[in-house]
Amino acid sequence: MSKPSWQNKHIVVAGLGSSGVSMLRFFQSQECTVQGYDAKLSAERRAEIAAQCPDIELVDGSLAQVLQDADILAVSPGFPSRQPEVQAFAARGGKVVGDVEIFAQLVAQTDAKVLAITGSNGKTTVTSLTGFLCEQSGLKTVVAGNIGLPVLDAWMQNQGQADVWVLELSSFQLDTTSSLQASAATVLNISEDHLDRYDDLLDYAHSKTHIFTGSGVQVLNADDALCLAMARPNREVKWFSLQKPSDYWVDVQDATLPLKAGEDMLLKAQDLALTGLHNAANALVALALCEAIGLPRAGLLPLLTQFKGLPHRVETIGFYQDVQFIDDSKGTNVGATCAALQGLQQPIVLIAGGLGKGQDFSPLQDALLHKARAVMLIGRDAAHIEAALQLDVPVVRCESLEAATQQGFALAQAGDAVLLSPACASMDMFRDYAHRSEVFIEAFKELSQA
Repeated sequence: MSKPSWQNKHIVVAGLGSSGVSMLRFFQSQECTVQGYDAKLSAERRAEIAAQCPDIELVDGSLAQVLQDADILAVSPGFPSRQPEVQAFAARGGKVVGDVEIFAQLVAQTDAKVLAITGSNGKTTVTSLTGFLCEQSGLKTVVAGNIGLPVLDAWMQNQGQADVWVLELSSFQLDTTSSLQASAATVLNISEDHLDRYDDLLDYAHSKTHIFTGSGVQVLNADDALCLAMARPNREVKWFSLQKPSDYWVDVQDATLPLKAGEDMLLKAQDLALTGLHNAANALVALALCEAIGLPRAGLLPLLTQFKGLPHRVETIGFYQDVQFIDDSKGTNVGATCAALQGLQQPIVLIAGGLGKGQDFSPLQDALLHKARAVMLIGRDAAHIEAALQLDVPVVRCESLEAATQQGFALAQAGDAVLLSPACASMDMFRDYAHRSEVFIEAFKELSQA
């Protein structure tokens, strides 16, 4: 067994959020020298980390100075890896890695399977569903990564033992990953997101392709031009589509919306507990990933109908006067909101807005055309969204989410849906997307109990 690349090295872990601290915890048990770095480390946070990692020095101030004697810089996903100090460190021979790269070196020493999932939208649903299918099929399954459990915490908690690791990976994690060899991996889609961290959409898309290192099966979206370009020569590729016959596809010409594999009928969309066409695609991707590691289809199809989905992803929270209220607070970019709109069949009152992260909001125009009853806008970038829309329905600026919920219901008709799918981050008005969801649910309860 080869010696790990970090053994006997001086390592600086930069960015001390959950992933950064998981790296500190991991490295303190290894044969190396470790420091934790964060530019702005509060006394409270310093004390919390010191309690978990008592033998590790925590530093702040100039990153360039901290890196002078370092061999490896281990960056957390939230730490911008393209800043000049990091580039200079790499240029003089320093190695820049993330927690997923460290995990990749560990898992390569085992016989475990790895299923890796990324994309602008849907990755949390696909990761959770894939993990559910693997676990219910009898495999020792660990789900980790961007979904909430840092990969190194998952590794340590399970002592490196699993039949299959199901990983949700963000572009930030993939930026610093070079040797992950997944048994099967997918890029679900590419839409504008995180353009404050990338040069352009192609730059962002390229970061996603790091998930395809190695020789595993590629599962790719036949309806997405950027995903079409990711198919690699001499690799097994499985295509999924909502538009045309493919390896895995939904026949949208049939009113029952059958899910198919080639010519084989699998299920009808109505058989799934998940709502919306985009979730039918998510189910097909999970099926493709599981079949790629040898799980039999006959056992997987009944399991697909049992998975009920995730909180805050196109989740029905209730009905009032025959109007459906749907929580998609986790729809934090334009692509996610477009997918939610396209997946629902009834007229919609959309509640959107928040921190736009430099996105182009114009795709919302086509997604809302002939489907929107009204659009209620909240948050810092409400004006930018309004400027992108030319609709023959009311577009209303609201002071709060509570007001948007009340005014949206007033404009809805029986059979409509009031959909919270903000296309934006939440931190201008809320702690996070879950808090935004809580406020929406409370607003619905007040409305329906009045």
